Amino acid sequence: MIYHVAAPVLIAFAISAVSGPVVIPFLRRLKVGQTEREELKSHLKKTGTPTMGGLMILAGVLVTSLFFVRDYPKIIPILFLTVGFGVIGFLDDYLKVVLRRSDGLLAWQKMLLQIVVTGIFAFYMIRYTDVSLTMLIPFSHGKYLDLGWVAVPLLFFVVIGTVNGVNFTDGLDGLASSVTVLVATFFGVVAVGTKSGIEPITCAVVGALLGFLLFNVYPAKVFMGDTGSLALGGFVAAAAYMLQMPLFIPVVGFIYMIEVISVIMQVTYFKATHGKRIFRMAPIHHHFELGGWSETRVVAVFSIITALLCLVGLMAL
Repeated sequence: MIYHVAAPVLIAFAISAVSGPVVIPFLRRLKVGQTEREELKSHLKKTGTPTMGGLMILAGVLVTSLFFVRDYPKIIPILFLTVGFGVIGFLDDYLKVVLRRSDGLLAWQKMLLQIVVTGIFAFYMIRYTDVSLTMLIPFSHGKYLDLGWVAVPLLFFVVIGTVNGVNFTDGLDGLASSVTVLVATFFGVVAVGTKSGIEPITCAVVGALLGFLLFNVYPAKVFMGDTGSLALGGFVAAAAYMLQMPLFIPVVGFIYMIEVISVIMQVTYFKATHGKRIFRMAPIHHHFELGGWSETRVVAVFSIITALLCLVGLMAL
């Protein structure tokens, strides 16, 4: 058991860390640089920093998972959703930064692909695993919520919402990486404690993110791009469902949720009032930045909040 917990962390970390000095110069040669919003003056110096670094994370998770998939078949749907959303993110990044198509995938194209990938995940989970769509209720002492057929459309909402929440969180050096490594650790602890059979991939994500953070902490040498953020969102949602814990996502993934809500509130209020804003800028991490917080402070505070909420999540089991 210890081997199947420690080894994935170490293997994925090594792959992610070693790939950095290879992938980052390659991305520079491709000129896949990040473009920044002009309102964020402090971010303009980041223009040109390589993006699509999520390939490093995906490489660590995918290769590591292949070592364990035979003994742990329950990691298959999680790996599928992670890689599936990673491919969608890669296509979006590639169109934006390599082919210079400013919008990347069109909104309807991205949504259609997300629905298809989520649908395949739902079909496989229902048909080929023994994991039920009933959901563990936090602080209920082991009671489960059974929504019947409503659980299926809810799955689509939760998966796509979580994926886009992680995507919105990826806006500062090390923010999405730091928050998600804590969420992945939470799911890893639960997976080990419940002997759920998904611990190798949860641990692989932890290791891959730790390796990526070597290059992604402030000042970042590479950004994960949609390739990484969509993949990580897929992982969080899939791991939660394989543990029957989607109701825990708003707890341990509170930062993802508040990022999405801040964008929805800002856009809705802006349209309703013809130009007025609730926040200085959305997603909300930029609101704090424009309020005088440094990037490192925002990342530290959001990470501390996530760590504390992960402890709350453990208490809620």
